Amino acid sequence: MKHIMSFGILASTVLAFASPVLAQTVFVSTQLRPIEEATVVREELLKDIGPVDYVVEEPPQFAVRIEAERQAGKHTVSLVGALHGELSPLADKDTLEPLDDLAKKLATSGMPQSLLDLGKLGKSTQQYIPWMQATYVMAAKKEALQYLPDGADVNALNYDQLIEWGKNMQEATGQPQIGFPAGPKGLMARYFQGYFYPSFTGGVVRTFQSADAAAGWEKLKALWAYVTPNSTSYDFMQEPLAAGEVMVAWDHIARLKNAISAAPDDYVVFPAPAGPKGRGYMPVVAGLAIPKGAPDKAGAEKIIEHLSMPETQLLTASKVGFFPTLNVKLPPDLDAGVALLAGAVTATQASKDAVISLLPVGLGDKGGEFNKVYMDSFQRIVLQNEPVADVLKAQGATMAKLMADTKAACWAPDAKSDGPCPVE
Repeated sequence: MKHIMSFGILASTVLAFASPVLAQTVFVSTQLRPIEEATVVREELLKDIGPVDYVVEEPPQFAVRIEAERQAGKHTVSLVGALHGELSPLADKDTLEPLDDLAKKLATSGMPQSLLDLGKLGKSTQQYIPWMQATYVMAAKKEALQYLPDGADVNALNYDQLIEWGKNMQEATGQPQIGFPAGPKGLMARYFQGYFYPSFTGGVVRTFQSADAAAGWEKLKALWAYVTPNSTSYDFMQEPLAAGEVMVAWDHIARLKNAISAAPDDYVVFPAPAGPKGRGYMPVVAGLAIPKGAPDKAGAEKIIEHLSMPETQLLTASKVGFFPTLNVKLPPDLDAGVALLAGAVTATQASKDAVISLLPVGLGDKGGEFNKVYMDSFQRIVLQNEPVADVLKAQGATMAKLMADTKAACWAPDAKSDGPCPVE
């Protein structure tokens, strides 16, 4: 699976409503939702492609909208852009048009077969075309490197070294210098699902309330002593990094890009730390799909082909920090910040102790509830200092019910399950 992140950047989302005046192709996306990113999509990535109504949608509302159109048999959406795990339930309900001809064409253009196979979502036909990819990394101001523990390699950190680094920075500056995006719209839940839990337990669901998980939470409490309390208000770490509020941060590459691109000589970018079970990381693949009954299938196919062209994929990387799904060489004049991010992605993939954690699959419109289990556990254990065992028992019961209700089978790194993924 390490090939999934080749030049990683995944990315962006679009949602749209049909216009009574122009025959627009409605493109609904859960990716590239922030206004700056959506503006890039509308004004640059989709420039000259024809009338396209690009509308962004939060994942829960996206699932509800597509299902409502399917049940009503009245379709306004011709193209969807969403994450692998958000498209999977649509494929399970047989609501996506097969895209085999497009897939064959893109295979000859340099899209890896392994990525295209991922877009089959376990079916015999192509369900989506891989659009862009990304992951999460850590970034630090170069001035922070002087406080690294003796013998620590920034590209191969473990949690004990990160804790010691945080302690050294705080003692030297008088302030906590590590930040996480634990705000209302931050992606902290992905930290737990793709990084913290795989690194400490080797799983995500099965191991949720294990002894390994309890030990991991104790370690996170130790780290949090050196994390700025303002983290609970941070949604994007590029802003506090650029403002000098923190020197070290973890976040999605697209949410670090602006700070690093503005001052690439000031930063180093590197993989997240390893725990006892390895170095957890989450490759993020976004795809493009056409719902059955789409009012403008031809227009949707035209947009997919356009967004899959090498020049468009490289423009996407340069502008929003999601990497190509095509095997294209990043140009030497590429934005220096994006090049730094790409290097960290490569270092993460190449880590000998990498533990890949896929995005959740099969949760349907319950993805928000799944995230909430981790965030509630974090708030109770780390922020409110409740007993770890008590919290994990209570939240584990919530998790078990959620998996039973959705009937979601296990996904990597958890071992496969015949039925709903169990909380062991």
